[in-house]
Amino acid sequence: MTEQLWFTQILNRALGGPVNSMLQALHVHVQHPETPISNAAAMQLLVVLLLLLLFLIVRSRLSVDKPGALQHIFEGAHNFIQGQSDEIIGHHSEAYTPFLVALAFFILICNLMGVIPGFMSPTAEPIVPLGCAIVAFFYYQAQGFRHAGISYLKHFAGPMPLLAPLMIPIEIISHLARVLSLTIRLFANMFAGDMVTLVFFSLVPLGIPIIFLGLHIGVSFLQAYIFVLLTTVYLAGAVAEEH
Repeated sequence: MTEQLWFTQILNRALGGPVNSMLQALHVHVQHPETPISNAAAMQLLVVLLLLLLFLIVRSRLSVDKPGALQHIFEGAHNFIQGQSDEIIGHHSEAYTPFLVALAFFILICNLMGVIPGFMSPTAEPIVPLGCAIVAFFYYQAQGFRHAGISYLKHFAGPMPLLAPLMIPIEIISHLARVLSLTIRLFANMFAGDMVTLVFFSLVPLGIPIIFLGLHIGVSFLQAYIFVLLTTVYLAGAVAEEH
């Protein structure tokens, strides 16, 4: 059994009973009924709470005349993702920006959690990147149907009707492979970053590990950017007028 983080212990003491009862009602097998909440689930909940708090603080301090530092950060992130979406998707990309911004901040904060002593990066567990990838997959598929209706299915048939029987299974496999690609890329990089940082901190407590800690922070930003960039590309293909 993986050692529990202090925040996970608090959640299991406070909510372990109700969570275990709910999982049993859903016929979900729990390997450790006394501690049904895992570290990854606890860290995700903490990230969501932190983001909600940040959003509420920014919302309460919005100012046109004297914007604060936090407002500048959020506006800068919003404008960056909006500009990227405009280039990839087109002029009608504004509707997708809220989802992309929320996805970017969630993944970024999850990645950076491992830098703080006593915490871990939930994206270093495969279930979390998989969940993000599945959400992105269903989001861009839903937007494709919303944009084109049932005609969205033509995207899977290819440009030539004669090749449709061949293209449809290839396109389906290709779209499913996107979920695997997003998951493995994010998980592998964050898991490797956590392991390298942990090993060097255990071997050399001072000096050299700081270099790898900085590298870990850089990888955290890069992987969040790549995940959102690929999601934007998939979204552009789903809502394109011509495929």
